[in-house]
Order: sequence, then structure tokens, then C-alpha cells
Amino acid sequence: MSLVERKVTYFKEAGGQNTDALLRSVKKYVEKEDIKDIVIASTTGETGAKVSKTFKGYNVIIVTHCFGFQEPGKTELLEGYRKEILANGAKIFTGVHALSSAERAMRKDFGTIQPLELIANVLRLMGEGTKVCVEITLMAADAGLIPVDRDVVAIAGTGKGADTALRICPANAARFFDLKIREIIAKPHDF
Repeated sequence: MSLVERKVTYFKEAGGQNTDALLRSVKKYVEKEDIKDIVIASTTGETGAKVSKTFKGYNVIIVTHCFGFQEPGKTELLEGYRKEILANGAKIFTGVHALSSAERAMRKDFGTIQPLELIANVLRLMGEGTKVCVEITLMAADAGLIPVDRDVVAIAGTGKGADTALRICPANAARFFDLKIREIIAKPHDF
């Protein structure tokens, strides 16, 4: 029987105050594990810009909220951060959320939950960041921005900043159950 032991970082509380410590942990991890693809959730672009600088030279994909998420026809991604992200060589993906899409409208208008939102709520049992890491990995894979034949690191947070990092074997959304959460690199203990 083979046993693998890994260090996992657990933050006492969820939130953006963990961003810098998380990025230091992830940097050590990807260097040791020779992982080249980083997927990060970023709303305004602030965390995305920080990640694009920290992981310059990697295949960094910043996944934003879709247009209209907060206000019809508008993006939350700030122009200054967008420019910084692109200047650092990262890519930006903006699209429909893989684990909600039109199902969110059905819940809001008709008060019923559909399968994608049920999956999202189950993933939240491990924290909001875990759900978002899975979701952005699906979205980046569907856009062809990350490979599906090698592991990536996905980074997300609870509300603002970053507090969760997972090693994931990606899959396209149409093959959702082929996606594998291989390792927890860091996550909040209390969320």
C-alpha cells in the first residue's frame, strides 16, 4: 500500500486577508510539483492582477463574473486591473458560470432549484472557494484555455480575495464527472 502525505494550509477564517499567504503557499506548491497552469477567480480584477504578477510566465487564466452578474450589461472587472493582467501575460475569461447559468434565473423567478445549483451547494459543504475552484476550472477548460490532460491549480475566495487553492484534474462541463479534485492546498477552516 502506498501512502502520500501532504501539507495542507487551513486558514482560521475565510476571506481576503488570506490572499498573500495563500499565494506564497501556492507558489511553493506549483514550483515543487511543476504545475504550469493556474486558474483564478477575480471579480474586480484586484486579486487577478496580483496573481498575474506572482505567476508571471505561467499559463494564468483569470475568470471573471459574466456581464450582467450585478447590473444588466455591465462588468465588474475594472479597466486598470484588466490592463495590468494582460500586461503580465495572463488571459481573461468572462462567460456564463458553469454551475448556475440560466438555472439561477429559474430559482429567482420560480423558487425552484435545478441540478447545477444543487451541485454548487454540495460543493459549498467544503467552502465557497471549493465550489468556485471547480466552477472556474470547468469554464477555463470549456474555453480551451487550460489542458484537460494535466493537473492545474485553481484559486478562489470567499467574498473577496483568495483563501482556497485546489489541485484539480480538469474536465469540460459536458464531462463534469471526469473532473477530479486531487488535493487541497489551502482552504478556510471556518467558513
